[in-house]
Amino acid sequence: MYIGFFNHHTSYNKNKMLTDPSSPIGDNLMYPFVCVGEYLKDKGHKINTIDMDRLDKFDAVVFADFPGFRNKYFRKLLKSGLKNLYLIAYESPIIKPDNLDINNHKYFKKIFTWSDDFIDNNKYFKINYSHKIPKNLDFNTDEKKFLCTLISSNKFTHNKNELYTERIKAIRWFEKEHPEDFDLYGKGWDRYYFFGDFLGIKLARLNRLKFITKILKRYYPSYRGQIQSKKETYKNYKFAICYENAEGFSGYITEKIFDCFFSGCIPIYLGAPNINSHIPADTFIDKRNFKTYGELYKYIKNMPEKKYNEYLQAIKKFLASSKAYPFTAEYFAKTIGGEITWKKR
Repeated sequence: MYIGFFNHHTSYNKNKMLTDPSSPIGDNLMYPFVCVGEYLKDKGHKINTIDMDRLDKFDAVVFADFPGFRNKYFRKLLKSGLKNLYLIAYESPIIKPDNLDINNHKYFKKIFTWSDDFIDNNKYFKINYSHKIPKNLDFNTDEKKFLCTLISSNKFTHNKNELYTERIKAIRWFEKEHPEDFDLYGKGWDRYYFFGDFLGIKLARLNRLKFITKILKRYYPSYRGQIQSKKETYKNYKFAICYENAEGFSGYITEKIFDCFFSGCIPIYLGAPNINSHIPADTFIDKRNFKTYGELYKYIKNMPEKKYNEYLQAIKKFLASSKAYPFTAEYFAKTIGGEITWKKR
């Protein structure tokens, strides 16, 4: 088969999503897609992103996130009548609400998603944000000179399920109450971001005017700038505020908690309501168990070394277990690649 791919984030096309595991927003974030490509090539199939060849040459096309009806490739493929269209519904509904809009699913033969609410192993198949899990994890607690951090881009939306606001609450609490024990990293905290619409005009266009965004920026005294590697930063901290972009979506567990795990940094998690169904409760601190940030701070500040090491051992045990397998790039590749090329006998 000749299988084509298209990414909603067009910077990953020109075959980049199939060859380059790096990403500006996460360590090796695209590695699972590279593994899908390698899996298919090992099985004798030809692959390309669809911008690299004529559409009529492809036997199947995989869209990473719903492309939208304005997408020229999607329109042409629908018009051509190609039946072998597949969807990887990756982004959260607050970023791509059309991903899990069931009205859009009729155009696809199979759909791969993190959403536990859809899985039937017939049309809908479970995939997670996946990783290359290190075989050897050596957590050096002597490197952990600082208490708590938050690594995230500065974003906002009016969606009722967003957790961007909760991140800011955490930041502001630490800045006010215990600034000596908290550092903030990530993109955009030194700028103001426009969002939404005004009289039909997308205000996000104003974000190109950097001098305006700098003038209007909100001041975050805990902000330490951007980073090159989450792993290299997290290893200096004992704990990290680890909130998903959204809450209330079963199975929505992104790379954020695993970035902490791989660095031996204990995540303080908020997001998927059924997180404990996928990841053992003794590997992270569940923010839902604390009514206030004062209670949370007291817990992490006064945690005995023995208890801290118990968290680290639980993380190691989980990552080495079969329970972690659905979060591996290998599982991601076999699920997607296998279902695309599977034939009835």
